[in-house]
Amino acid sequence: MSSILTNNSAMVALQTMKSINANMNKTQSEISTGKSVASAKDNAAVWAISKVMESDVEGFKGISDSLNLGSSTLSVARQASETVTDLLTQMKGKIVAAQQDNVDRAKIQTDIVALRGQVESVVGAAQFNGLNLVDGSTSSVDVLASLDRSGAGVKASSITVTGQNLSTGNYVANDVFSASTGGTISTDKDTFVLSLNKAGGSDDITIADGATAWAAGDKVSMRVGAKEASYTVTASDISAGNSISDLISVGMKNSIDKLGVAGLKVDYDSANPGQLVFTNNGTKDLAVSGQFKNANAGGLGALSTIDVSTGSGAALALGNIESMLQTSIGAAAQFGSSQKRIDIQSNFVGKLTDALKSGIGSMVDADMEETSARLQALQVQQQLARQSLSIANQQPQNILSLFR
Repeated sequence: MSSILTNNSAMVALQTMKSINANMNKTQSEISTGKSVASAKDNAAVWAISKVMESDVEGFKGISDSLNLGSSTLSVARQASETVTDLLTQMKGKIVAAQQDNVDRAKIQTDIVALRGQVESVVGAAQFNGLNLVDGSTSSVDVLASLDRSGAGVKASSITVTGQNLSTGNYVANDVFSASTGGTISTDKDTFVLSLNKAGGSDDITIADGATAWAAGDKVSMRVGAKEASYTVTASDISAGNSISDLISVGMKNSIDKLGVAGLKVDYDSANPGQLVFTNNGTKDLAVSGQFKNANAGGLGALSTIDVSTGSGAALALGNIESMLQTSIGAAAQFGSSQKRIDIQSNFVGKLTDALKSGIGSMVDADMEETSARLQALQVQQQLARQSLSIANQQPQNILSLFR
């Protein structure tokens, strides 16, 4: 039945065209934005997940910048430590040369002083963006390394880099060493060296209270061959009221025993306060050297005590330079290990960021090939809908022709 009041065909065609136009608008939006989920109304759940992931991507960009800054800072510190190690190696070579009697020790000492000045220059210049990790001014620094997301929320995690002290300043000598038998003691009595012949060679060293009272942080170190032991005075040692030199002597004996040097025996007798007796029952000669370092001294502060202008000074310097060389080697190794860890983390963060971006894209990005094909189909459907609507609108005119 035909009606002049209600054109059902036109209404159906119009609704069809509206649906097609709505789909075309959505498809054209996907093409223009490149996203199938551009807002929360498109897909609330997917949109929410993508926004959380996008915020993580931005966070990891900041972390990547932090890691790059940390790596650059460590690179400067590592290169400075390696340079100091090279300079100390050169210094050791000159000290070894000064062991000979028929050399010009004064000129060798001049070279050593020049090398010491170069060490000071390298340590002072080894800063990046105002941060120096080798002069003892920085105990540690945290490098932002990751964002850890859990059910409790998000928290940042860091890689802690320990600063090293390769400075040469603030050393103050203290007359804490003496020997009753052999051994070579420095003029300031702050360093010593003992020579222990194999198969029973023996010598002693006494640690005593010096002209300057012991302070928390003062350190006594002894080197036996390639191994080193040390004892650092603590605040509780000072407050205990006991003889500090006795505490240090007992602590040094325990530390040296733990080194496990073959054939070496260290005896302490409370009847002789502060005295350590070394006996070498091994099959090789041993050298034992010792160094005092005050609490505020730089890690290489004892460089100022090196003086090879005399035979005894050259002998003392050999043990001390070896200890300081190990200090600089240890610092370079520490920085190298930390830098490697940061570089690995930086590489991981880069890959993680790429994976997050790919995941976000798979959720919200439009498939342009499929979207383009759908747009062409909708355009054809729109044209057909227009023709259908046009035909439907002509039906009332056909009814009028019946009355002509």
